[in-house]
Amino acid sequence: MTDYIPQFVINIWEWCLGVFYSLPEIIQYLTITTWKILFVMIGVILVVAYSTYFERKVIGSMQGRVGPNRVGPLGLLQPFADVFKLLFKEVIVPAESSRFLFVIAPLLSLTPALAAWAVIPMNDTFVIADINAGLLYVLALTSMGVYGVILAGWATNSKYAFLGAMRSAAQIVAYEIAMGFALVGVLMAGGSLNLGDIVEAQSGGFHNWFLVPLFPLFLVYWISGVAETNRAPFDVAEGESEIVAGFHVEYSGVAFAVFFLAEYANMVLIAALTSIFFFGGWASPLEGIAFLEQYHAVPFIGWFFGGGFPWLFIKIAFFMYTFFWLRATFPRYRYDQIMRLGWKVFIPVTIIWIAVESVLAWMQVGPWSGLTG
Repeated sequence: MTDYIPQFVINIWEWCLGVFYSLPEIIQYLTITTWKILFVMIGVILVVAYSTYFERKVIGSMQGRVGPNRVGPLGLLQPFADVFKLLFKEVIVPAESSRFLFVIAPLLSLTPALAAWAVIPMNDTFVIADINAGLLYVLALTSMGVYGVILAGWATNSKYAFLGAMRSAAQIVAYEIAMGFALVGVLMAGGSLNLGDIVEAQSGGFHNWFLVPLFPLFLVYWISGVAETNRAPFDVAEGESEIVAGFHVEYSGVAFAVFFLAEYANMVLIAALTSIFFFGGWASPLEGIAFLEQYHAVPFIGWFFGGGFPWLFIKIAFFMYTFFWLRATFPRYRYDQIMRLGWKVFIPVTIIWIAVESVLAWMQVGPWSGLTG
């Protein structure tokens, strides 16, 4: 690949590396980690910003409308216009609210969604924190987002907001259990709590992805993820037609923008986790095809055959499109229907399939075919 880079650029790069490696190890580690965090956070925030644009475009297309088309070419600057609009709006704090909790609630919704990216592997070499308990870390952080919703509803001292918070709390509890059981199935198939190891266990082509042996768990996890993020058709926590806007009815300006950002950040996170747990993460579906292995090292296109971050991005984009598709297609479920689906359908399905997995492991079928002893 160096054949395509001018020599003076290579010389400057080598000099910079020499200076960097002359620094103390702790400084090297902190510098690398800081750059990784900046790279991931800027990328996630840009994806979140343009998710709002593409959602309006996708839903507009499905409903025979144009969508954003005024700000910039093809409306591509619309997300920045939205940001500036919300930044300059006044933040009104209700007089009878609990001011401290009212202000901190949006941050409690956003922070876990961003912090979870610390253990998400972008490819086989890039991850901020390659910890062995990555699965538990993700499960813990994705469970914390509900605290921001509950506190926002309670601190506002508004009946509509409080109703939205209570709905959200019950919904999160119901679907969090189903998601947890689904991840137990992923753990059994991957044999590790490390997300990188889970992806490696699915290498070798799309027939090795956990989607096939864990298909019921994939459906449960994905639909539960839609419910966890309070997205249509599970958006009873906002319920515009019933409780105005639910938990964030009294929020405006930047405070509302943070809730908005948290919702889309959680969507991107769920899309990434679904891709990693069931669709091989950065793995290419063309891996394992013998005559294509010669192209794995080809610059710029090798990732298409051998895997890499672009494949993870493509899978995330597909699931984000599915989020938008569901919103444009299905009406909102009634609250009792949502509770019934979580408690009476998803939890029994996950428990039964974990038992099926145990049988498959005993028979050494699928992901367990290489077990010995």
